[in-house]
Amino acid sequence: MRNAREQIVFIVDDDAAVRDSIQELVESVGLQAEGHASAFAFLDSFQPQHSGCLVLDVRMAAMSGLALQEQLNKRGFKIPVIVLTGHGDVPMAVQAMKAGAVDFIQKPYRDQALLDSINAALVLDAAARHSSSVAESLKHQLATLTEREREVLNQTLTGSTSKEIARKLSVSPRTVETHRQNLLRKLGIGTVKELMLHLVPQVRDC
Repeated sequence: MRNAREQIVFIVDDDAAVRDSIQELVESVGLQAEGHASAFAFLDSFQPQHSGCLVLDVRMAAMSGLALQEQLNKRGFKIPVIVLTGHGDVPMAVQAMKAGAVDFIQKPYRDQALLDSINAALVLDAAARHSSSVAESLKHQLATLTEREREVLNQTLTGSTSKEIARKLSVSPRTVETHRQNLLRKLGIGTVKELMLHLVPQVRDC
């Protein structure tokens, strides 16, 4: 069973020769690869918690690459998609890009060009998952704040001083400072400056 953190290059192409060739190429540089002969086969086995990217042929029988991409979007599966296309399929590739594909590669492709695109997609996926993990962790930390601590936090994010917050909340400045220190500790943040510089956008989104 694969580790969810292990990056996998998923290859979906109904041409076995092309699929096997890409898988061999990917594995030759030390990356993990998994081939699927159809869009349905991929959807049946794909676990969204797995990190990686998808190399997808735009023109396939039964379910096209565009239809598969649409299904992924509907299900909320966030995985970078690289579209493989023939010379006559460029308009379809452009449509795939509009639907969120990160790149398209024309056949016949250069091995290094495909590898470069795959590596870029893997970096993109890793960064997105890290950002999502940080945001999720922050949401859990915010949930530990008391109602008063959240009020102090919200006022702090507006740039209000302790005295200003104290007047608005009808408490003493010393009480505001106590709440502020408690909320910083719960959020794992050292100073108010660190909160303002690095976490203001994330806190406001939570």
